[in-house]
Amino acid sequence: MNAEDVKKLAKDLGADLVGIASAKTLNAFPPDPLWPQTPEKILPTCKSVIVVVQHIPVAAFRAKSNIPVQYMDMLVLRRMDRVAYKLADTLEREGHPSFVTAAQETDWNMKNASYGYLSTRHLGIEAGLGTFGLEVNILTPEYGPRLYLTGILTELELEPDAPMTEQVCIGESCSRCLYSCPTDAVRHYGIDKRNCATEAQEFGFATATAFFMKYVFASREENKELIKSRDVFGFWQGLLRVVGSFGDCPRCLAVCPVGNDYHAYLANPQKVIPEKTPEKVDKAKGFRKARKDGDEISGLDDWNIRWVGPEGYKGIVARQMQEFKKAQKAKEEEAK
Repeated sequence: MNAEDVKKLAKDLGADLVGIASAKTLNAFPPDPLWPQTPEKILPTCKSVIVVVQHIPVAAFRAKSNIPVQYMDMLVLRRMDRVAYKLADTLEREGHPSFVTAAQETDWNMKNASYGYLSTRHLGIEAGLGTFGLEVNILTPEYGPRLYLTGILTELELEPDAPMTEQVCIGESCSRCLYSCPTDAVRHYGIDKRNCATEAQEFGFATATAFFMKYVFASREENKELIKSRDVFGFWQGLLRVVGSFGDCPRCLAVCPVGNDYHAYLANPQKVIPEKTPEKVDKAKGFRKARKDGDEISGLDDWNIRWVGPEGYKGIVARQMQEFKKAQKAKEEEAK
C-alpha cells in the first residue's frame, strides 16, 4: 500500500481529512525538546504516522448552551476512534504492524497538565493539514479549529505530506479567540493552560481532586450537603459521557472565522462577541505591535514558527471565503 491507497482507505472509512507525517521528522522536531513527544518513545520501529481528522458538526456551536457541543465532542471522538481502528486493522492485515495512539493520554511523570507521548495538534501540522492559531489550536482551511485528530503509528514507510508554510490563522489582526476567551487564557501564539482548564475542564482532574480533598476534611453535616452538590453530578456526567471533563468551553472554536463551515453557518450567530473587553482589545494591540516591531515572542521563536507558518498570513482565509461565496451563488442560480 502506498500513501494514496492509505488516504483513500481512510476517506472511505469516514475520515474528513487525512495526512501523513514522517516519524523521522517527528522525532527530530518535538514540540518541546525538554519533554519530547515523539513516535520513537512509543514505537522505535515506527516509520510513519497517519493523521485522521473528524470535524465537529457546527450546528452545536449555534446553540445557547455548551451542552450540545460537549455531547457532539463525545460522539465525534467515538467515530474518529472507530475510523482509526479500522484503518490500523486493515494495515496490519496487509502485513504492516499499526496501532492507534492514545489521543487523550496524559503522563504526569513527563510534565504537569495534560501532556502525553504525542501531541495530536503537532501531528496534524506535520502531516500538512493546517497550522497553529493564536490560541495554539490547529486550524485547518476546511474546518478551522472545529475538529479532533488522532494518529495511527505504522511500520509501513509512506510518502509524507509537506507541512503548510502559509499561516492559516489570520492572527493578531483578528484576535477573535482572544476576545471570546472567558478566562483570558490566550497568549501570543500560546495558551495559559491552567486558566483555560477552569472553563474547558469544569469537572476535570483538578476540580475532582480539590473537591475530594475538601470532602475528606469536612464534617459529617458538611459532607451531606457536598454529596448533593453540582460538582458530584458533574463528575458523574464526566464518567458517563465525558461531558464537562474536557472540551467544556467551545468559545474560541465557535468564533474562529477560518473554514467554510464558519462562513456557511456561524458568521451571523457568532458575529458579536459578548466577552470582548477594552482590556482584551489593548492586549491584541500589544500583540500586533510586538509582531510589527519584531520583538522576541516565545510563540514565534525560531523553533515554534515551524507550526505557526513561517511565511506568515498571506490571505488564505480571504481567498477561501471568496471562493465559497462564488460557489454558493452558483448553487443558488442553479436552483432557480
